[in-house]
Amino acid sequence: MKVEMNLDNDSNNLVQAPTNGNSEKLSPSTLSSLLGSKDRYYLLCSTAAAAETDQVKISDLEGKVIGIYFSANWYPPCRNFNRVLIGVYEQLKSNGSNFEIVFVSSDEDLDAFNNYRENMPWLSIPFSDLETKKALNRKYDVESIPCLVILQPDNTKDDDTYYDGVELIYRYGVDAFPFTKEKLDELRREEKRKHDSQTVTNLLTNPERDYLLDQTITRKVPVDSLKGKTVGLYLSAQWCMPCVEFTPKLISIYQKIKQALQEKGGGEDFEIVFVSNDRDQSSFESYFGTMPWLALPFRDPTARTLAKYFDVQWIPCLIIIGPDGKTVTKQGRNLINLYQENAYPFTDAKVESLEKELEEAAKSLPRSEYHAGHRHLLTLVSEGSGGGPFICCDCEEQGSGWAYQCLECGYEVHPRCIRAVTPQSSIEDRIQLDFSRQLRDVSHERFSADMATSPIPARNQANEASSKFPYKKKKERIVRQVFCF
Repeated sequence: MKVEMNLDNDSNNLVQAPTNGNSEKLSPSTLSSLLGSKDRYYLLCSTAAAAETDQVKISDLEGKVIGIYFSANWYPPCRNFNRVLIGVYEQLKSNGSNFEIVFVSSDEDLDAFNNYRENMPWLSIPFSDLETKKALNRKYDVESIPCLVILQPDNTKDDDTYYDGVELIYRYGVDAFPFTKEKLDELRREEKRKHDSQTVTNLLTNPERDYLLDQTITRKVPVDSLKGKTVGLYLSAQWCMPCVEFTPKLISIYQKIKQALQEKGGGEDFEIVFVSNDRDQSSFESYFGTMPWLALPFRDPTARTLAKYFDVQWIPCLIIIGPDGKTVTKQGRNLINLYQENAYPFTDAKVESLEKELEEAAKSLPRSEYHAGHRHLLTLVSEGSGGGPFICCDCEEQGSGWAYQCLECGYEVHPRCIRAVTPQSSIEDRIQLDFSRQLRDVSHERFSADMATSPIPARNQANEASSKFPYKKKKERIVRQVFCF
């Protein structure tokens, strides 16, 4: 099941999986029909030897909470989640929790399956059992990986039977166990309580630290100095290419907002706090040295606390905190890309006003244009006429609402990025642009190879290896971000 996060509505993170008819208790016979075959009544044990001789009876899983884990070695997001899941699994097992995971492979061959399974402390469906793997994919409507379907031992209620385990593990870790509706409701109530009592002070301080660092990295700035200001929490890292590309834009917008507020007077102010996910102190200092704002100290435990508290799964991420200390939006980066400095103060009322301005401005735009760098005619569209969230093919940043779209190939650009040309010059510019992008892609491939060796979990959603993934795909909003924390 494909689950799309809605960062503005916590309740949407909890997704019921299809039950395919009446629920049934996970008895030994039910488990055998689900995880076994007529010729196989066992699962493969975890083993460093990767041999298909170490087995455990499927019936031994009776009475346990079971996670059916769809994953593949070739896909970086799976490998990244695998590391997180191993930590949660081992902690739950050490606590004596009645939990087990069964791996369902989408690997390309037996060697890849064995190599991937070497690091897994749980059970597996044999790679050779294609029919069982296909049946599980169909039963749970798996459209993307990684996917973790949670089965309760007493499967008698449709409303708390299966939940999307990937999001729950990322969001709550071991606290999500035993993944029941009651437990998840309790966690959501606790989250709401924390958000209701949220202040900039309790967000950014801890018992050992009540300060932030300025650009010198040596001078300490009291966190309390941010009270009454609009604050952006900027989660980013130097090794992350989308972060490195977005940071100069954010610096420019930050300086424009600060200047406008200074000219306006009245004491209103805006500040940004860098929350680093860099690999080492030198990288942190080098990256932070380019920024004109404040920062949490490198590897301060508050960084991970914030990532978990705001359910951050992608960087770069800009979270906006209002003057009252409450969260305004988690979509600060998108608003910067869409509206630049005009996005300030990032409130719903401001965004609504900007959207109305765009609607009004769109009335005077040409209905179609030829754009430098694309050979086809582009047509002006809105969300109501075939448009929607997109990545601009010119500036490569997110767009929403109005766009110029190629009805032949899906190419889309912001109206502000249109460079109107004649059809012939459009083709010539396209040839030059293709060559420039080839050079850029070589650079990105080198970066990606380096990132793949990083000990920090990371994934670039815009580079999904969808051609390898056998399941049906839906049209999705693509955001060029990197997974981390």
